[in-house]
Amino acid sequence: MPHIVVLGAGITGITTAYALLRKGHQVTVIDRHRYPAMETSYANGGQLSASNAEVWNNWGTVAKGIKWMFIKDAPLLMNPSPDWHKYSWITEFAGKIPKYEQNTIDTAKLAITARQHLFEIAEREKIDFDLERRGILHVYYDKASFRHAEAVNALLTKGGLDRRPATPSEIQNIEPNIRGDFHGGFFTPSDSTGDIHKFTSGLAKACARLGARMIFDAEVIDVKADKGVRIVWREPEGGIETIQTLEADAVVVCAGVGSRRFASMLGDRVNIYPVKGYSITVHLDDERSVNGAPWVSLLDDRAKIVTSRLGADRFRVAGTAEFNGMNRDIRADRIAPLVDWVRRLFPEVSTQRVVSWSGLRPMMPNMLPRVGSGNRAGVFYNTGHGHLGWTLSCATAALVAEQVSNSKADRIKKSA
Repeated sequence: MPHIVVLGAGITGITTAYALLRKGHQVTVIDRHRYPAMETSYANGGQLSASNAEVWNNWGTVAKGIKWMFIKDAPLLMNPSPDWHKYSWITEFAGKIPKYEQNTIDTAKLAITARQHLFEIAEREKIDFDLERRGILHVYYDKASFRHAEAVNALLTKGGLDRRPATPSEIQNIEPNIRGDFHGGFFTPSDSTGDIHKFTSGLAKACARLGARMIFDAEVIDVKADKGVRIVWREPEGGIETIQTLEADAVVVCAGVGSRRFASMLGDRVNIYPVKGYSITVHLDDERSVNGAPWVSLLDDRAKIVTSRLGADRFRVAGTAEFNGMNRDIRADRIAPLVDWVRRLFPEVSTQRVVSWSGLRPMMPNMLPRVGSGNRAGVFYNTGHGHLGWTLSCATAALVAEQVSNSKADRIKKSA
């Protein structure tokens, strides 16, 4: 039975481990945290959103980035300080603009496939993750932004998505609690939301039941691939740090923003940049807030804010994109717009108890995940999902597990 090591216990790592276990592999998962889903998979926007499959590679995004560069509460913020990694990534990002339409269509197709995988997994493993299958509503305040949305919608429908326009009165019918002067919207009834942390944690337990070895509190310090793979990590043991090693047949790098470093150790270039996002979890502690918060998931195009209702008593609001390196600081001036947005659009909701969070989205320049083999035998990647890790993970996990299995079968045939 081939032994596969998965680096990372976020949503992509755990779904990859599960897909490999289902194909009969022996699996070890290694993560630097004590528990699964403790970084970008902890408190994201919660949307399982094929309707948000539009890649960011267009000149409009570039123009907005320049315009917003020195506005502290802008939806997209870039630290202008010199950084070779950042500016090389931006250069590659701009170079992928001609692929904008095809990459958007391909992402939509992958997202549609992924959600079916996710629903099947959740049912099979009995995972409760506050799933709401009420659709996602995108709202627009002016004619120009709505016209752009129409063009995007044409691409998404080419990818197979059922997404329909909504008038201001239809917006109010779809989500009666929302307040705002909207030009129009688009509604995707097949999209859904859920708690990524709950799902990942539940699936990690399922992996353990299926025989996976879960190694936590492990800081990987070296990865080598030469006729198999060798992983070296540091872990605390009885208050004393010890060095541990493990040998296996293959490794799948699913380490989010840490994947770039591991790829370099393995002789590959995986140009992931950490794009920080923020979220708040609004606790609905009184009846007025419970009744005043939306159940339908939203995307406010102007504010670049998404929402999810996580059960009866939690409301997740997330957004912004910040290009500031590996900085995980939670900035008050980036959280304030999220709170203010709730107060404006949902005035019945109390923001007295709000939990703030930030996470680093692992983004590739073309906005597509890096899925597949590396340059060396036994090396694979499932990483770089950007703002759609939750949405795409179950599909990319199935793809990489299939590739790992095929590579092992090919090796057996060649040695026969």
